Amino acid sequence: MDRVFIRGLRVEALIGVYEREREARQPLSLDLELAFDNRIPAASDDLSDTLDYAEISQALRDLAGAGRHLLLETLAEEMAVLLNRRFEVRSLVLSIDKPEAAAALGCAHVGVRIERDFAGA
Repeated sequence: MDRVFIRGLRVEALIGVYEREREARQPLSLDLELAFDNRIPAASDDLSDTLDYAEISQALRDLAGAGRHLLLETLAEEMAVLLNRRFEVRSLVLSIDKPEAAAALGCAHVGVRIERDFAGA
């Protein structure tokens, strides 16, 4: 299966379980791999036949910015559902990195990674 990917997409979110995290938006970094049959857009050379990086990026920014999630797991699941329903991806791998939480813990990265297969869904 072909893959379309976006690496290091920055989004802002009000997310976290601690009071200090509920006071201001914080940056998150997303990495995505989206399964999509690229043969049709390859033949047509038409943006409307493929996954539009800009449209996907904006949809994820909007979702992250609108929510008041406690857990990255919840946000990741909502993003997966959105990508499947709106963009008809067949499967995906999504990683969300929370750099401010990592810095507070004295490490380079913390976050979640999910894989979803929507075949037959």
